[in-house]
Amino acid sequence: MAGFQLKSAVWEITLACCFSCAYCGSGGGKARKDELTTDECLDVARQLADLGCRRVSMIGGEVFMRPDWTRIVSALTGRKVKVCVITNGFAMTEKILSDLKACGVESVAVSVDGPEDVHDAFRQKGSYARAMEALRTITRNGIPASVISALRADNAVRLEELYQTLKEIPIFAWQLQACSPMGNAKKNGVDVRFDAGQVIRFVTDHLKDAPFMLGIADNIGYYTEDEPVLRGRPGGTFTGCGAGITSIGIDSVGNVRGCESMYDDRFIEGNLRSRTLKDIWEDENSFAYNRRFRVEDLNGRCKDCPVGGLCAGGCRSYNFFTNSGNLYENLLCARKRQDGQAIH
Repeated sequence: MAGFQLKSAVWEITLACCFSCAYCGSGGGKARKDELTTDECLDVARQLADLGCRRVSMIGGEVFMRPDWTRIVSALTGRKVKVCVITNGFAMTEKILSDLKACGVESVAVSVDGPEDVHDAFRQKGSYARAMEALRTITRNGIPASVISALRADNAVRLEELYQTLKEIPIFAWQLQACSPMGNAKKNGVDVRFDAGQVIRFVTDHLKDAPFMLGIADNIGYYTEDEPVLRGRPGGTFTGCGAGITSIGIDSVGNVRGCESMYDDRFIEGNLRSRTLKDIWEDENSFAYNRRFRVEDLNGRCKDCPVGGLCAGGCRSYNFFTNSGNLYENLLCARKRQDGQAIH
């Protein structure tokens, strides 16, 4: 198992949510019937720490709709695992703020889709105002806050408007990621197409004047001339999909995937009610799509790309959901001209 060290995890502790957003990849809204119990979650936290995981992004649904979320977070932070809680910011209360501090979370990330009309259209009226107030309240209370935006056809062209608002709030980072056509987004036919090159230009245009870290997630790219500055940290180039290599995803009933964005049953490597995390992680047959990847697996427009050996075809999840199950060709790659030819 040399070379496969678990560093981070995305853990969906419940599907319960005050929204059921039209583009939600996990189809949040109602809790699953058989979500992990408190004791099971506490044991998962122990297993993550024992396996060497050092960072967990905790998601839902909405994390705060699970009554025992503080116990789960504390079970991680008490073992020196850094935790970021990702929220829609709609139900931020003084009690939640107090609990976040007491649990020792590293940061809180609030999902913001775009300007008010864009954000509210996919959630509900007033949700944008609540998210903005949550950001101001979180930062005012000394908790590091960031913003995550899932880009689609409707909001990718309005980044400048949102930027003008966010730069007035003392957040520490803004991450742009591609919305994937899975879950509700697929069911509702949400148009997820956008110009990756245009988004990259937006980021590079604002890197010098942005009062916070500004970058793109690993499902946008790759290896344009601006690559060394796009990942939110200097020199942070993309080195291939980390699913099953350095990261995992865990859903609310204990299914383990290489990435929680690989929201399809065929990517389930095991369930924590029947197998330990260590057993799943160290199984030589787990995460084969990445652990056994060869450059020869690249196909389509990625096949002859000169940096294919570096990016390994980009984000497996995004590839799968946008390219009819093809894991090894990325249709959003910014190295492609509009005619589909590689830029050499």
